[in-house]
Amino acid sequence: MTHGHTAGKNQSRSTERRAVGTFIRAALLAVCCTLGLAACGKDDGAGENAWQVYYVSSAETKVEQHAQEKTAETPDAQLQELLGYLAANPEKLEYKAPLAMGFQVLSAERDGETLRLDVDSAYLALSPTTEVLVRAAIVRTLTQMEDLNYVEITVEGKQLYDNLGRPVGWMSADQFIDNDGNEINTYELARVKLYFAGEDGLSLTAAYREKYYSTSMQLERFVVEELIAGPSGQVEGLYPVINPNTKVLNVTTRDGICYVNLDDNFLTVVNNVPTEISVYAIVNSLAELSNINKVQILINGEVPASLSSTAYERNLDIVVTPEK
Repeated sequence: MTHGHTAGKNQSRSTERRAVGTFIRAALLAVCCTLGLAACGKDDGAGENAWQVYYVSSAETKVEQHAQEKTAETPDAQLQELLGYLAANPEKLEYKAPLAMGFQVLSAERDGETLRLDVDSAYLALSPTTEVLVRAAIVRTLTQMEDLNYVEITVEGKQLYDNLGRPVGWMSADQFIDNDGNEINTYELARVKLYFAGEDGLSLTAAYREKYYSTSMQLERFVVEELIAGPSGQVEGLYPVINPNTKVLNVTTRDGICYVNLDDNFLTVVNNVPTEISVYAIVNSLAELSNINKVQILINGEVPASLSSTAYERNLDIVVTPEK
């Protein structure tokens, strides 16, 4: 996803550039000298003074986070420390360091809240699945730095494209949706149509959202979670349609009916959006999926008196298209 607004800034800022040989070797030396070889393994007792560093499984099907001690204090030193961890294989042999998978980092350039990581052409030899996992591990690790929100990977100074030929651009940590545990299984790119509240709170407006999500998460649940997260801000005139404190208890689909079980925070109105509109935001969004015809909303496993005891069907009468 391209972060055009930030990437397009031409302000004069100090940048941090370094060649791969000196940069990575110095980072590794600093990490190993400070922490010793044991620091390359998982350290569950690192506490608050720790980084969560992501590694790729040896089978290249998932990533796992390992706590590593945080010793660097300045932004420059912290970047070197994190890149050092990302380039050093952990003690657990079933995981690989994402920057030690056959390609080299040529430079790292930070400009405010963005960081551009340039790699050599060997990066293009990664399989599509592995490449996404490597990206996820790099982005989720580096964006832990204060005020660093976006990472872009380029190949010898050129735009990186995914396996469908689309530019990858700037990436944030929340672009990679993981499951409820510590492991992130194989990612798939989802492009879903979501319905959010209009300005009057009495209508819905559709917007597309494209993100990678863990295949361990049902696509139906991914849709509901994204609705709860609210609009991204890239489309004007969209407003949250579901109370952000709502928890998804479970989602199941049988015979074309999707059963969405939420906690009772869902019944608390936000932004003056009636519960009925919130219900149809879920129903219309889920009905965009080919395997769903109707949606039944449950609260703590039961149908409350304020909602229909029968499954809801799509309602396009309350959908409006914003004027361009």
